[in-house]
Amino acid sequence: EDLDEKALVTILTQPKNALLKQYQKLFQMENTKLEFRDNALKAIAQKAINLKTGARGLRSIIENILMDTMFELPSEPDINEVVINEEVITKGTKPILVHEKKTKEIKSTF
Repeated sequence: EDLDEKALVTILTQPKNALLKQYQKLFQMENTKLEFRDNALKAIAQKAINLKTGARGLRSIIENILMDTMFELPSEPDINEVVINEEVITKGTKPILVHEKKTKEIKSTF
């Protein structure tokens, strides 16, 4: 019996070695937070159902979404957070990149 959307989202998020936790750890090594919005998780699950890959296809779906971003991160150290929303999954848009705000230090000369 095929898994439903809710079961696939649970597989993505709940186990100790869940896929999302693995990718969040990879991004953490680059000092970047990786966030998946709830609608993105549902879209990933729905895509796996539509492709008839079930839980086995979840990794390849996530990998395809994050591949470019994972290659760009080391060369862009000012990225603080990467946000994956539904449009990234369904329309193929780029993830939202949140850049670190740098404050300029003003030195006074008295």
